[in-house]
Amino acid sequence: MTTQLIAGELPGTYVVPEAVTDSELMRLANLLARRRLKRGRPLSNLDAVISSLQTLLMNYEREVFGMILLDNRHRIIEFVELFMGSINSASVYPREVVKKALLQNAAAVILVHNHPSGDPDPSQADRDITNRLQEALGTVEVRLLDHIVVGVEGTVSFAERGLI
Repeated sequence: MTTQLIAGELPGTYVVPEAVTDSELMRLANLLARRRLKRGRPLSNLDAVISSLQTLLMNYEREVFGMILLDNRHRIIEFVELFMGSINSASVYPREVVKKALLQNAAAVILVHNHPSGDPDPSQADRDITNRLQEALGTVEVRLLDHIVVGVEGTVSFAERGLI
């Protein structure tokens, strides 16, 4: 059985007409998170975007690295998961990140990856790859707006910490 969402009376609210299991509730949460990251949506509510990324990435048992590609008006082109690694690292290839940004004609990107440990505090390796990617993207005039680290315990924004 697949539970459907019914729009609620207030914008952004939904009604689930029957009881749901934990796994069905998570499926619905992922569905809503993907809707928030769909093509053409403006990046006007960064908190909602971060919440969506946390919903999508926090329960992976392995590290996953992705990015949100944005047009020149900071509307979402695509959210894509690019690399999957082990329980504590993922190999990230700047060439592939730049290639994907150029293929989608992105003007800007937001990087994101999860920490399966739950602690979103960036490691030195996270800082190093962010610097490498910022430099690589900059050579093709794609702006790096942020790098968000997601964990069950919360999220960390490189931009908010002054690391970008």
